[in-house]
Amino acid sequence: MTVPADSRHPFRVARLDLWIDPAFDDAIGRNAALDLQVLPAHGDAVTAAGLARAHAYHVSAAKDEVPARWQVSADLLAQCPQLLCVSSGGAGYDTVDVAACTRAGVAVVNQAGANAASVAEMTFALLLSLVKRLGESEAALRAGTAVSREALMGHEIEGRVLGLVGIGEIGRKVARIAAGFGLKVIAYDPLITAAQIAERGAEPVAFDDLLDQADIVSLHCPLDAGTRGMFDAAAFRRMKRGALFISTARGGIHDEDALLAALQAGHLAGAGLDVWQVEPPPPGSGLLQRPDVAAAFHTGGVTHEGRRKVAQGSAAQIMDMLAGRKPARLLNPEVWPRFLERLADRSPLV
Repeated sequence: MTVPADSRHPFRVARLDLWIDPAFDDAIGRNAALDLQVLPAHGDAVTAAGLARAHAYHVSAAKDEVPARWQVSADLLAQCPQLLCVSSGGAGYDTVDVAACTRAGVAVVNQAGANAASVAEMTFALLLSLVKRLGESEAALRAGTAVSREALMGHEIEGRVLGLVGIGEIGRKVARIAAGFGLKVIAYDPLITAAQIAERGAEPVAFDDLLDQADIVSLHCPLDAGTRGMFDAAAFRRMKRGALFISTARGGIHDEDALLAALQAGHLAGAGLDVWQVEPPPPGSGLLQRPDVAAAFHTGGVTHEGRRKVAQGSAAQIMDMLAGRKPARLLNPEVWPRFLERLADRSPLV
C-alpha cells in the first residue's frame, strides 16, 4: 500500500530540540509531503500542542536526555490522538513504551545496526584499555610517577574466550572483530537459534556455561524485563576468577553495586563500562575511583558516522511509514494492519 501525498495537508513530523545530525532535518525538509516541527524539550504548552497534532514523532533513545513528560508513554499517547508512528533515535528504545503504542495503533521503529560499527569498536576500545592498562599508564606519565615499565605490565587477549550476551547487529560485528584478535567467541542469545548464532561467528552456549567459560564477558543485549538485573551478585560470582566484564549495552542490565563488590574482592580483574544506571554517573561513584575500570559516558554509538546513519535511517523509516511502506526496523509488526487503517483515515491538520 502506498498513500498519495496530500500537499494541502502535509504530515506533521515532530522532534524535540535535542542535538541530532542535520541529515534528519535535511531529509524531512526535502519531502514536500512532510512538515517538520522542532519543539522545545523543556517547553510546556508549546510542546504539548505540537505533539498533540503530530503524525510522526522522532524521540531520542536516551532516557536521561528526554524529559519524562515527552517520553512515549500511555499518558502521552492519550494526548496525541493523531500520532501514527514513533521513531527511536538509536538501537535502544528506552523512551518508548512499545506495548502502549501497539494498543494505540502506533507503529514504532528503532535504528538497530545504524551505529553497530561504532559500538563494536568501543567494545574493543574498553577491552584493550583494560588489558593494556592505558589509563594507569597515562596517569603515571602525566603525574611524573612513571619509572618502571614492568610496573605497568599488561596482558594479551589472543587465545582468550570472549562470551557475548546477545549477538544481534552489534554482537555479530564484535564476533567478526574478535576473530582477528585470535579470540574464541561463544554467545548466549535466547532470541535467535543456535544455528543463527553459529552463522554469526560464535559457538552457542547456555547462559551459565558462558559465565563458566568466558575470560571476557561482553553485553550486547537490550534492556527489558528479561535482562534487567541479569548480572547480579550471583552472576558475577559465577564468572571465572580474573575475568573481565564489558558493557556497551544499557545501564540496569548489570548491578553496579554487585560489580563493584566483585572487583573489590578481586574476583573480577576489571570492567569496561560505557553505560550506567544514571548517566552521567556521579563523580563519587566507587566504580569511577578504580584503576581497573575503563569508563566512558555512553559514547559508544556517538560518533559522527554513527549519528549520521541513525539520523538518515530514522528519517527514511518515517517517510516509508507515512507513505504506507513497511519499514525495515518495525518493532511491533502486529500493529501494521491497524496502522494502515489509521493512516488512510487520518484527519487533516488545521
